[in-house]
Amino acid sequence: MVKAKANMRQIAVALEDYAAAHDGQLPPAAVYDKDGKALLSWRVPLLPYLEEDLPIHLDEPWDSPDNLSLLPRMPQVYRAVHYPSNESLPQRSSTFCQVFTGKGTAFDGTEGRYPEVFGAPAGSVFLVVEAAKPVPWTKPADIEYDDDQPLPQLGGVFVGGGMFSLFGENRPRGFCAALDNGQVIFVEPTVDPADLRRAIKRNEGNVPQKWK
Repeated sequence: MVKAKANMRQIAVALEDYAAAHDGQLPPAAVYDKDGKALLSWRVPLLPYLEEDLPIHLDEPWDSPDNLSLLPRMPQVYRAVHYPSNESLPQRSSTFCQVFTGKGTAFDGTEGRYPEVFGAPAGSVFLVVEAAKPVPWTKPADIEYDDDQPLPQLGGVFVGGGMFSLFGENRPRGFCAALDNGQVIFVEPTVDPADLRRAIKRNEGNVPQKWK
């Protein structure tokens, strides 16, 4: 878990650095073309702030031939800790590191938002979390949130079973999360669903002290 939190902290710092270079504005959830079509994930614009230099075509979709060829070169920071060494496994190009999208979240809409104008106190809103299922790291796919729908599942990297049973049963259950103040926490499965919903909403926010 220490390494997982360290990776998430690197992502949090990269988001801070990106915002500092863009007048305090976070990246949007996706890179869009002029017609509003989502091409690439927010994880791509973060690359320079992670000291990664990949020749991704920003004007092409994630699954164009040129961009697909770069999937196996996923930055280490986006990888789940203790991946099996078999390079042919799909996990090598997929990540659990995702953001919440949907009305009221930190990545709502097609424009990057400003944490300083979130309605919630600093350090109480989720920016990046470990999702239940991995997605190709360049794909504009994240966790859709809706107040009227069941809470999305999280922490797939920690639960074992399925394609990740190779991790064994000794890993703690739960998920790592980066907050809007750069802090990284580990949230256990005993979390109150109401607290979780508030932490997802940028104008509500609520991260109990016991999570930190």
